[in-house]
Amino acid sequence: MASSADVHVRICEQEIIKYDLEIKALVQDVSECTGPQSKLTDFNVQVKEKFSNLRQRIQDLKQMGKEQDKESDKLNLLNKAEGHRKQMLSNQTAWRKANLACKLSIDKLEKEDLLNSEDMSIRHRKMTKESLAQTSSGITESLMSISRMMAQQVQQSEETMSTLATSSRTVHETNEEFKAMTGTIQLGRKLIIKYNRRELTDKLLIFLALALFLATVLYILKKRLFPFF
Repeated sequence: MASSADVHVRICEQEIIKYDLEIKALVQDVSECTGPQSKLTDFNVQVKEKFSNLRQRIQDLKQMGKEQDKESDKLNLLNKAEGHRKQMLSNQTAWRKANLACKLSIDKLEKEDLLNSEDMSIRHRKMTKESLAQTSSGITESLMSISRMMAQQVQQSEETMSTLATSSRTVHETNEEFKAMTGTIQLGRKLIIKYNRRELTDKLLIFLALALFLATVLYILKKRLFPFF
């Protein structure tokens, strides 16, 4: 029975030492934590859990000491339990200090980030104003360019309309000339037809006159050469 009790005591002490080392490691993590706040909160949750387990095992060891038959064994376990309790309190003090230092560090970093953020916001607003000014200037220049282009287009349209008007007048005048030429051609055609008709009449008259002349000459010759016929 005594051997079994010793085994339980050794197991309890080993667990106490394990929790103590785990707590020290977590306290070190807390002291080195630079944020964010959620990470510190996660460490603190783990530390509280380890402290709860450690406190329970120290209480178990103390109870085992009270149950010892020998006074020397009882005092030995009670002294060990008290020593572990004091070590636990020391770890709790170190944890509170590390936690406080970490919170101060995180607050400082958050303030610096806030200041940097405000500075960045100011620079951003400044850059935004400059960008808006540049954009406004660019838009104004673009509008002026568009206005100039529209003026050029209007001028070109006026010139085109003037050219079209001139071309229209030219076409109209050419059409009138064509009409005049057509009238002249028709008149010339009529004159040619009339001349051709007159020429044909003259030819017929000449032919008849010639025939009459020949007939007259033949008649005279006949009378002279053949008077008796």
